[in-house]
Amino acid sequence: MKKTFAFFSVVVLLCLAAALSACGKQSDNVLKLYNYGDYMSEDLLEQFEKETGIRVKQDTFDTNEDMYVMVAGGQVQYDLIIAGDYTIEKMIQNELLQPLNYENIPNAANLDKDYMAKLAEADKGNKYAIPYTWGTVGILYNTTMIPEGSITSWNDLWNAKYKNDGIVMMNSVRDTFMAAEMILGIDMNTTKEEDLKRVVEYLMEQKPIVQAWKNDEARDDLIECNAAIGMIYSGEYLYCLEKNEDLAFCIPEEGTNLWFDCFVIPKNAKNVSAAEKFIDFMLRAESGKATFDELGYPIPNTAAMKLLDKEYLEDENIFPPQEVLDKSSVYHYLGEAADELLNKYWKQYKGN
Repeated sequence: MKKTFAFFSVVVLLCLAAALSACGKQSDNVLKLYNYGDYMSEDLLEQFEKETGIRVKQDTFDTNEDMYVMVAGGQVQYDLIIAGDYTIEKMIQNELLQPLNYENIPNAANLDKDYMAKLAEADKGNKYAIPYTWGTVGILYNTTMIPEGSITSWNDLWNAKYKNDGIVMMNSVRDTFMAAEMILGIDMNTTKEEDLKRVVEYLMEQKPIVQAWKNDEARDDLIECNAAIGMIYSGEYLYCLEKNEDLAFCIPEEGTNLWFDCFVIPKNAKNVSAAEKFIDFMLRAESGKATFDELGYPIPNTAAMKLLDKEYLEDENIFPPQEVLDKSSVYHYLGEAADELLNKYWKQYKGN
């Protein structure tokens, strides 16, 4: 009986060891990625899996705020996350990320130094974030309703003559407030209550002529001619132009937000090696070009940019000139007290 039990125990232990070993191997061969929806080329994912034998298991989220709640709460663990700049700053402050080991990411040499310097406004020393895509916020408008070239300023969204044709603002406190802040000469990262009062007062003047507040859906309204003019992310510009050649895009003369979506590795990541391999793969010149072709968003990859068609490189709506970048700023995480203040004035503005 004891001998049988002892033998059984050995068998059980051997089975457990084998199972744990298999789990370890499975963990080594799986990369858990957390990303926005429809924000990566499936062909690139398949190519990475084929080359490395590492399977990419991707979950998606809608907003940075949704992502942050999941990661901060520790409900699930990811090896790699794509996150926005000011959320990254928040994650750094709350010690949710681990520093990058650039020795394991040699293709980081392809990253444009000017864009890395801009990103350093949110990630000092570029310690935690590798940029994936970047862009600006601008104005898209229909040239059959509004003459091409006549839109140059954020103030054009306050023009009552476009009311009947439809004005769309972003359903985003930071972006909508930014448009008013640029007009008023207020820092887009202000935490002063007197500044926010001025911003809301100015937006309230515009509110009666606004048709709707939308984010991704704004592009559909403009493509389908249900609106004449609206705020939009620059990466949507090429997609919209393909669907409706009467559309035009403008980065307002006052300046705008310069945003980055980046790869970051959570502090509790289990497969850091796979995350580093994936980042390095995505920083190849060919991967960068494939990302641009798939998404239409600018890439901060100098090697990849050499592979793009000249028409894209010369399009200042996609790759703005230095003088535009000099007038643009990155959003910062402003702290919980400032978030509460922003939400207070956003609710006051939206009336809910």
